[in-house]
Amino acid sequence: MDMKGKVFIVAGGGRDIGRSCALALAKRGANIVLTYHSSSGAALNVVKEVESYGVSAIALRADLTQEAEANGVVAAALEGFGHLNGLVHVSGGLLERIKIEDMSLQHWHNVMNVNLTSLFMMAHATIPHLKDGDSIVTFASQAGRDGGGGGAVAYATSKGAIMTFTRGLAKELGAKNIRVNSVCPGMISTGFHDQFTQDEIRTKVAAATALKREGTADEVGSLVAFLMSQEASFMTGNCVDINGGLLFS
Repeated sequence: MDMKGKVFIVAGGGRDIGRSCALALAKRGANIVLTYHSSSGAALNVVKEVESYGVSAIALRADLTQEAEANGVVAAALEGFGHLNGLVHVSGGLLERIKIEDMSLQHWHNVMNVNLTSLFMMAHATIPHLKDGDSIVTFASQAGRDGGGGGAVAYATSKGAIMTFTRGLAKELGAKNIRVNSVCPGMISTGFHDQFTQDEIRTKVAAATALKREGTADEVGSLVAFLMSQEASFMTGNCVDINGGLLFS
């Protein structure tokens, strides 16, 4: 999985799974442009970790729900490195658990913007600069398959839409030999679940997996590196589960 000289944008690469994706790509020789929203200290630490592999990295603060800022990330990547070879779009979130009867239209729009619309804008800005053999990896979720936990209707819907977006985009770009795949994480031990999932629920879900544990961000990062590499050259339009055997699809 030699990626020497490649340049990848990792949207949301400042922490947790995004950090692991950036490092997994960097250790294989790729240069990294990572975005963050508020975790500037963590993002700068990731830059140092990436550079320890002998490659280059740039950290950019960006609100990817704003088209100008999404476009600006791509422009900065091209200015810094001269070319692009792919996009890993990890950026997104649940924001808050709210049941549908209590949900405002604004919350619905916010969730769609941070998960789905940000992906559209980053892909829209990146694709004109990709070429034969390049790749995109999106992030859906097990919630996109099973509807998610309590108060996650908007989040789960956005992740289901990302799976459909991935399949459609794979068809559009296939003739150019640009691949598009999605990763669907289950219970991964990250700050996401530290914030939004109760400990007893995490324990129950982990016990229900075939492997009887939560996954790690590094395990997700390794999967992403494979999908971005030429080792996965005949894979496109796939939504790949990584959930320890909790859900088979």
